[in-house]
Amino acid sequence: MQNHARKYQLPIDTITYGYGMQDEPLETVDKPPSDGAYVYGLYIEGARWNAEKQVLDESRPKELYTDLPIIHLLPIANRKAPKDGFYHCPIYKTLSRFGVLSTTGHSTNFVMPIEIPSDRPQIHWIMRGVAGISSLNF
Repeated sequence: MQNHARKYQLPIDTITYGYGMQDEPLETVDKPPSDGAYVYGLYIEGARWNAEKQVLDESRPKELYTDLPIIHLLPIANRKAPKDGFYHCPIYKTLSRFGVLSTTGHSTNFVMPIEIPSDRPQIHWIMRGVAGISSLNF
């Protein structure tokens, strides 16, 4: 966000992320985006990404964790967060989903929330405990 704010001479407190789910394989991505960053290697627990429908979907039987597609984090100034059509999915570093509170009052395990397209309400995924994980360290 800071690089984006400097590049476009914007106040950093007006910038938030937009999220784009990219379904192309990682091997076809040959350069970084002009703005923002691509994130890959995340997993999701309690749900799966449905590439055909482009939405979050129910897990398949006996699949605990599935891969999330490449996510384009795009800084946007004065962005209005969507009210529906997305699940605000928390991302954690590890499966434990808890961490020590740092001096800032934030968990050392929580990374950030991301918006994943969904055709179901927030509570549907919250009740299933859906979360993103960056490392499957058992």
